[in-house]
Amino acid sequence: MLRFLLVAATLFPVALARADDFPQIDYGRKLVEENCSRCHAVTSTDKNSHPDAPPFRTLSRRYPIEDLAEALAEGISTGHPDMPEFVAAPEQVDAIIAYIRSINP
Repeated sequence: MLRFLLVAATLFPVALARADDFPQIDYGRKLVEENCSRCHAVTSTDKNSHPDAPPFRTLSRRYPIEDLAEALAEGISTGHPDMPEFVAAPEQVDAIIAYIRSINP
């Protein structure tokens, strides 16, 4: 277990450095593709695979985007019943919000 923690602690800064290499919107797109696309439509044209998951391109019609930042930082635990809790780090929140703004009219 200690070995795992040491490896994880060593790799974590590398993951953050990679995030800084991407423009913010691209990093946000990558995050939502990895964490949300299993159920949500996360691009401007794809379709939901879960009927209760709103497409990201319509989120601004349902919620003020600035309110989503707080929810992402504190942990989204509501939504559709199958949705797992999701908590994002501050730099991830900024990137996700930048991406959502980029695909919302």
